[in-house]
Amino acid sequence: MENLNIIDLFLQAGLLVQGVMLLLLTFSVMSWAIIFQRTKILGKAKKQIDQFENSFWASEELNMLFDKAKYHKEDISGTEHIFYSGFKEFTRLYQINPNMPEAALDGASRSMRLAMNRELDNLELHIPFLGTVGSISPYIGLFGTVWGIMHAFISLGAVKQATLQMVAPGIAEALIATAIGLFAAIPAVLAYNRLSLRVSRIEQNYLNFIDEFSAILQRQAVAVRK
Repeated sequence: MENLNIIDLFLQAGLLVQGVMLLLLTFSVMSWAIIFQRTKILGKAKKQIDQFENSFWASEELNMLFDKAKYHKEDISGTEHIFYSGFKEFTRLYQINPNMPEAALDGASRSMRLAMNRELDNLELHIPFLGTVGSISPYIGLFGTVWGIMHAFISLGAVKQATLQMVAPGIAEALIATAIGLFAAIPAVLAYNRLSLRVSRIEQNYLNFIDEFSAILQRQAVAVRK
């Protein structure tokens, strides 16, 4: 008993408990991969927002900024994608009917919000999985623990005199499932909350830009109409 370690306890556990442990370890590995990936992607998205907004407010000609985005439109993302979609739709509708700038503004707003939703879908990819892991892992681990303890006590039924030394290994094997469940759940929950908050802040940046850009388009439409 004294020489047993976690690997020995895993190898001596029942097949179902081993399956539970392997499932939870898989969840943990996948969660950490998502955490590192999403952290990198969200950091890049925030950097792109800052870079494009600096270029946007420093530029005096929206057409030049649009032409620059159009030149590499396959690679644009974030706020630049929102700007490109909105300005393209506004220009198209305004050329069709310059006497109805309100329709062009509404179309541009819808186009920008659709572009924003696509950007957010990309940013939120796999993050809900972290919430799922955080929610179900403790229960999966608890299931493995209950199953293991149940079988440990059932095996004692064939023994005339049970001792702590006899039952302890079986209980220890079962409790590892709960420990692994918590090991998988806690980082996943913390990361889910943190990453979701970062996505919400990026979404607010997008909404702010849409409002500000819509106001600029409205002023330009009114100025041209006069």
